[in-house]
Amino acid sequence: MHERTSVAELATSLRRELSRYSPGEKLPSSRALVERHRVSPVTVSRALAQLTAEGLVVTRPGAGAYRARPRSDAPAAGDTSWQEIALSAESSADQVPRSVDASGVLVTLAAPPPGVIEFNGGYLPAVLQPEQALAAALARAGRRPGAWGRPPTEGLPELRDWFARGLGGPVGAADVLVTSGGQSALTCALRALAPPGAPVLVESPTYPGMLAIARAAGLRPVPVPLDADGVRPDLLADAFRATGARVFVCQPLFHNPTGTVLAADRRPEVLRIARAAGAFVVEDDFARRLAHEDAGPLPVPLAAEDPDGVVVHVSSLTKATSPSLRVGMLAARGPVLERLRAIHVVDNFFVPRPLQEAALELVGAPAWTRHLRAVAAELRVRRDTMAAALRLRLPGFALPHIPAGGYHLWLRLPDGTDEAPLVAAALRAGVAPAPGRPYFCAEPPAGHLRLSFAGVTDLAEITEGVRRLRTAADG
Repeated sequence: MHERTSVAELATSLRRELSRYSPGEKLPSSRALVERHRVSPVTVSRALAQLTAEGLVVTRPGAGAYRARPRSDAPAAGDTSWQEIALSAESSADQVPRSVDASGVLVTLAAPPPGVIEFNGGYLPAVLQPEQALAAALARAGRRPGAWGRPPTEGLPELRDWFARGLGGPVGAADVLVTSGGQSALTCALRALAPPGAPVLVESPTYPGMLAIARAAGLRPVPVPLDADGVRPDLLADAFRATGARVFVCQPLFHNPTGTVLAADRRPEVLRIARAAGAFVVEDDFARRLAHEDAGPLPVPLAAEDPDGVVVHVSSLTKATSPSLRVGMLAARGPVLERLRAIHVVDNFFVPRPLQEAALELVGAPAWTRHLRAVAAELRVRRDTMAAALRLRLPGFALPHIPAGGYHLWLRLPDGTDEAPLVAAALRAGVAPAPGRPYFCAEPPAGHLRLSFAGVTDLAEITEGVRRLRTAADG
């Protein structure tokens, strides 16, 4: 059972039990709760913390937990309706809407209700995270001389060098900025490369978090369709000519959500087309460390084959480690690097030094290579298990591509199937898929689902989740 599921169930049980106690009365000790509910001390601590945050429980260090007394001095609710006018008002000089739709991002961040199988996750589960190696790296990092001091704004030189060596080609350590994860790097890149109101070319479909970043920056995403070999160069050239865009955002390796890899003959074409348009290519290389055991040799990043500074490269350690190891990088060459550096400093100052030191300790330890090998093997098994279950139970759902990297499968629904009701029915059946609509910035050609095989605990959850999805489809 997931730890967070245990926490939610215990918190629900304790809420029901609170009525037995008078306000201010002491609750059973943590040890008693552990024995009664047969959970770990950590689960008890987290459940009590949740009830404390809800104002139902008060904890006193060394004394225990008590039922909270009702508040009698709650302030009267104010009138915030004025904010609707303030937030919607736009000056005549800037007519770009600033509202942000984060629903596509929240789908992959929000924990599903207890008992619901998580097919919408975007991170490795605890059983695949290198928790012991991370803990050891953080402990060693905390003891390094100067570990709690202010780091260079661009990032620790050793970490910048490690990222640069992983890229290869013309990129050196001086061309790298350490960022707070990949999302922060993408945000910095789009703000640096395009002014509000400008078009930005994106693959269609594409990662909803990137669409949210673009819209939050006041940019206009313009879709460029993909096929089995990645973005189509002819349509990319047409889109540059039609829009005058100066930015194209892509995921050439194990694309999210389709899992496709940009074909070898298209790679130089994409760079040539962008260079002719006087445009930048933002390469989101999010899944390189999530290659499956059977992936074979990977193509080098586009940045490694770019002598002219067309590519702004983004990658992160987060996906391959833990959601909380938010350490990523931006790499760029030429004058654009100074603009990226300035925006990064204004937004973040710097990435906390202990986190950078811990990342260095992690990737420099023998456990790092072992971890990547273990993840590659496990993701392959999970992918094959999910694909087999889908072919058996949902043969009418198209599965056009089996990726050799990443953590999800992209399903096209049968013609006439309404995506939203199916997702709602799936939740009622006890499984949470990611709907396909947020991956399109224009009208989608059909209904889709993205199913993650990484966020679940084990293979049994994958087969059970597909069974529940079939139940939803039959309903």
